[in-house]
Amino acid sequence: MGIVLDVDANDWEREVLQSDLLIVVDFWHDRCPWCAMLDPVFSEVAEEYKNRIRFAKLNVLASPDNREIAISYGVMGTPTLLFFCAGRPVGGAVGFVPKERLRKIMDDMLERHTECVKQSTELKT
Repeated sequence: MGIVLDVDANDWEREVLQSDLLIVVDFWHDRCPWCAMLDPVFSEVAEEYKNRIRFAKLNVLASPDNREIAISYGVMGTPTLLFFCAGRPVGGAVGFVPKERLRKIMDDMLERHTECVKQSTELKT
């Protein structure tokens, strides 16, 4: 398996919402020129943060179910990066992000993830 995981509606819950690590999802599609520009940057940063953050990509146009996932999280354009902690979105970025800016975002999200984990309790009835 590569550093960047391809996810879709079929494995969204298992791979993203149930992830123990902070996970960033790149919402993209193949007709998006900004997505094509972000892709190598995303992959390089994924390599640098591989033991601390999981990286995934969801092609929003690959299926109606993928599109519905994007819509349900308020994704209105591509590329959009969303970070998830314990199944909840904790931050994001919209549009092309240069490598240095992406690293800064990753560091900030790692801090947020630490706080998220500390403050999370399982909901039990």
